[in-house]
Amino acid sequence: MYAAQIVRSTRRWSSHPVETQHKWMKKLISEARDTQFGKDHNFSRIHDYNDFKKNIPVRDYEGLRPYIERIKSGESDVLWPRKPLYFAKTSGTTSGVKYIPISRDSIPFHISATRNMLLHYIHYRSNADFVDGKMIFLQGSPILTETSGIKTGRLSGIVAHYVPGYLQKNRMPTWETNCIENWEEKIDAIVQETAGEDMRLISGIPPWIQMYFERLLRYTGKSCVSEVFPNFSLLVIGGVSFEPYKKVFNKLIGRPVDTLELYPASEGFIAYQDQPDSSDMLLVLDGGIFFEFIPADAFFEPNPPRYHIGEVKTGVNYVLILNTNAGLWGYNIGDTIEFVSTLPPRIRVTGRIKHFISSFGEHVIASEVEYAVQQALKAHGGRINEFTVAPQVTPPEGGLPYHEWWIEFNELPEDILKFSQVLDASLQQKNVYYRDLIEGKILRPAVVRILPKNAFNLYMKSMGKLGGQNKLPRLSNDRKIADQLNKLIEA
Repeated sequence: MYAAQIVRSTRRWSSHPVETQHKWMKKLISEARDTQFGKDHNFSRIHDYNDFKKNIPVRDYEGLRPYIERIKSGESDVLWPRKPLYFAKTSGTTSGVKYIPISRDSIPFHISATRNMLLHYIHYRSNADFVDGKMIFLQGSPILTETSGIKTGRLSGIVAHYVPGYLQKNRMPTWETNCIENWEEKIDAIVQETAGEDMRLISGIPPWIQMYFERLLRYTGKSCVSEVFPNFSLLVIGGVSFEPYKKVFNKLIGRPVDTLELYPASEGFIAYQDQPDSSDMLLVLDGGIFFEFIPADAFFEPNPPRYHIGEVKTGVNYVLILNTNAGLWGYNIGDTIEFVSTLPPRIRVTGRIKHFISSFGEHVIASEVEYAVQQALKAHGGRINEFTVAPQVTPPEGGLPYHEWWIEFNELPEDILKFSQVLDASLQQKNVYYRDLIEGKILRPAVVRILPKNAFNLYMKSMGKLGGQNKLPRLSNDRKIADQLNKLIEA
């Protein structure tokens, strides 16, 4: 069976991570030796990983922008042989619109990784029933523009052109509906198209699946999704941590369904859940990417250490660095991950290196605030739609500064004061620096602000980021989001 073959192939490379990654490092350098970037960075002199680190610095998008601008102006062989096949267009917070190259060599891995994840599921569950029903992929518009002759669009819109033929007959929504640009109008059209179908697999980013589910129930008058889709059995999600959404989704769906998590990015397909009963994701070491890892607590040092897969440890928060067969070199994607095992290499996404709170030296990260939320919900009930956290350095009411939590509840906890206390105590448990600041009376305990229903959707809409692949930062080191939320409430 094909699924068994893929599982065996995956076991081979995942059980030899160092050899697999060394192969890719050599292949990438060899392929790009004669590109402009390769010449500028002495690729002909790179023979091992030490040479690699000496010649290829870590950069973010701004660092690579001069090379990408040359590609946009029509040059070939700049970062990777020939011109890119596509530009994946993404919106950044500091760099504005980003144009991420996707090459003829890299696009197959964007497709095969999702396929392999589903084949692992079929193999371990001995169940492929979802293939016989309808499947929906909530994604960006597949309409592409051109940039100097290079097709340009959202990653999800690009990969929509590569859905395998055997899935096309069951795939939803229709092409016409998928091309609707306005997200709310698109969701309503998807609801109307799918309400009477035999939906079995539903995929997308959690907040936008939630919006789809809520509008579906409003449209049909049903009490839960399983009443609308009795054969719905598989939820495929990515983009943000699913943990804070679990209670909401359990309520909306009305019964347990299997969930698979994946970690796709415009820069490359990074990881997917290869075991149905564990949300830990297998790092795709044989997928056109040579990975590097920098300890997050050392990242902002002048010369932070860089490690390959054979040097990482479990339980350490790492900044993820990519070198890809689309021509991204020493590229800081901005995400932080933690290894839960190194053989095979399985990870959890812990947040964004730019999304943290350290206004007082505490360096609180996304996985810590998500843990605190789960503990508070477990202790005092309630269901959360979305939340974000920001520092309040100069409280208008006076007194000590604090962390301000903006939470949109679907269902309020039994006691909001006790909920807030558990929230803060749990964060202290996970972050010793934060605990020291509370105990030292530098900070007061967290303050929770309850937002009205739909507040975060209104915020995302006001920023022009409603729908598609856009995600709300769970925490930030400034008050841009908090102040905007405050304005929306007061309006």
